[in-house]
Amino acid sequence: MRVLIAEDEQYLAESILEGLQHEGLAADLVFDGDTALERLAVNAYDVVVLDRDLPGTHGDDVCRWIIAQELPCRVLMLTAAADLDDKESGFEIGADDYLTKPFELRELVLRLRSLARRPKASLPPVLEYAGVRLDPFRREVYRNGRYVRLAKKQFAVLEILLAAKGGVVSAEELLERAWDEHADPFTNAVRVTMSTLRKVLGEPWIIHTVPAVGYRVLPPGEAPAETSGADADDEDDEVGA
Repeated sequence: MRVLIAEDEQYLAESILEGLQHEGLAADLVFDGDTALERLAVNAYDVVVLDRDLPGTHGDDVCRWIIAQELPCRVLMLTAAADLDDKESGFEIGADDYLTKPFELRELVLRLRSLARRPKASLPPVLEYAGVRLDPFRREVYRNGRYVRLAKKQFAVLEILLAAKGGVVSAEELLERAWDEHADPFTNAVRVTMSTLRKVLGEPWIIHTVPAVGYRVLPPGEAPAETSGADADDEDDEVGA
């Protein structure tokens, strides 16, 4: 999941950023509405944590722009105002959820994960495919009933692949959604993470490379001829690099 945090209170904003990164989420941080619009125009986010009282372009106008552009990201508004009328106006603008300051980071993370499960096509709370069961809330992965311990980036990449239900996901999309804006587009991070993820999940391999296209998860024995197995990432350059 990739999150944009738009919050002008620096201490709060940096605390949210640190907390989300600790939870294994890719997060970018801006302190004003103008910069938020710039990031939204060039990056794909799953959820935007949006303070209403942003300097520059007001948070309400940022939300209106997101709705007008029909972006697939969800909006969680932050505000110091706790009255019902204020919340009602936020929902009328187009916010998907609302959180009043102060709040606990744990609640924010739970709300973000819930919102991320509700893109244009709703995702189930637990992803199950090709013998793998991934629970985003409990941060647990099982393969054929066996618990698999994953590093944060491995978990994030696997979640994206499982959500695709056998569809191909490009290295560029994985880099954009599982890392953040500071990731080097020429890095081999995706290739290395994919290689180690395959090995941790074990044989028979379910993560396959589609040469010059991307990666996909398929049940054992269903990989078509144009895909390749674990050795591809050890020998070839990263897809799309």
